[in-house]
Amino acid sequence: MSTQHPFALLKVERELTEEQRAIQAVTRQFVNERIKPNIAEWFESGELPARDLAKELGSIGLLGMHLQGYGCAGTDATSYGLANMELEAGDSGIRSLVSVQGSLAMFAIYAYGSEEQKQEWLPRMAKGEAIGCFGLSEADHGSNPSGMLTHAKRDGDDWIINGNKMWITNGTLADVAVIWTQTEEGMRGFAVPTTTPGFKANLIKHKLSLRASATAELVFTDMRVPDSMRLPLATSLRAPLMCLAEARYGIIFGTVGAARDSFETALAYASTREQFDGPISRHQLTQGKLASMATDLTTAYLLALHIGKLKDAHEVTPEHISMGKFNNANTALEIARTARSILGGAGITTEYSVFRHMVNLETVLTYEGTHEIHQLVIGQALTGIASFR
Repeated sequence: MSTQHPFALLKVERELTEEQRAIQAVTRQFVNERIKPNIAEWFESGELPARDLAKELGSIGLLGMHLQGYGCAGTDATSYGLANMELEAGDSGIRSLVSVQGSLAMFAIYAYGSEEQKQEWLPRMAKGEAIGCFGLSEADHGSNPSGMLTHAKRDGDDWIINGNKMWITNGTLADVAVIWTQTEEGMRGFAVPTTTPGFKANLIKHKLSLRASATAELVFTDMRVPDSMRLPLATSLRAPLMCLAEARYGIIFGTVGAARDSFETALAYASTREQFDGPISRHQLTQGKLASMATDLTTAYLLALHIGKLKDAHEVTPEHISMGKFNNANTALEIARTARSILGGAGITTEYSVFRHMVNLETVLTYEGTHEIHQLVIGQALTGIASFR
């Protein structure tokens, strides 16, 4: 008895170039050798050797890989998406580490920083020698960042920043924090070393999801920073939203990775687990689940590849990104839940990856824009009416 992968069934690999396949293969090898043998232990303990991993990820060119210059690999957007897919096949926390580093912190400095800021941070961040975080969300202002309370006030040639940020990935690990604040002149961004007096990062504990990821609350108390730390080209809310669009793009592919690993685990289990004198894969209900998962998985992958092509052609819009995350995060979560049902009781243990993917995807569904907000962005594109404002 032999099984067939749904991507092979539909010949999806025809959509990829040789270079894209090579980047995907290198990333998959890293995940298979470095992440999968250890991730269950890291998840269970809630601890991750993030600094070591960052340097290893940097050594193979995965940090800020879609940026040009400053030690970055300069790959196309589709290759970056494929790398995210392979990373999240290992764990959502690993993809989050790379995504926050490259698509939020590094991209903010790359797109809105001064040349001095780029030279100071990007080469080290690309190597994984410096880690970044992205401080936008607040406890009471998630989906509506324009309502944030963190404020920066001019004081001579300096700024005094007060406030706090919540749910900040890499917050306790970061060497530089990209912080978004209100000012009398509008929203501004700052690239602030985390050794700055008045900066504090508190680790958020007792998480039931994304346990292999450092999540923090950032607190700023009369934190004085020079104007040279301000991102000079970030002059409105559009700047952080464009950074979020970069990260959400990676999630469109990343969720496919978590779904793929869940499906592959369920297919392998169903092919070897015997009940009633044969493998459970011979039963109609199990085959129905596998067929539905395979179809949904392949559809999500093709959607991701299509959006990747639009991004490489510089034609992607926020509505495209929202539709991709809206569909793929939800699809991945449903696949993980169905895969868990095939594994039965075994599916709730860390011996298998499925339940870990499932609880991680519960978070992915709501971060970087909640499922409902992306739904309304699509609705606005269809009707011309912004129903959430």
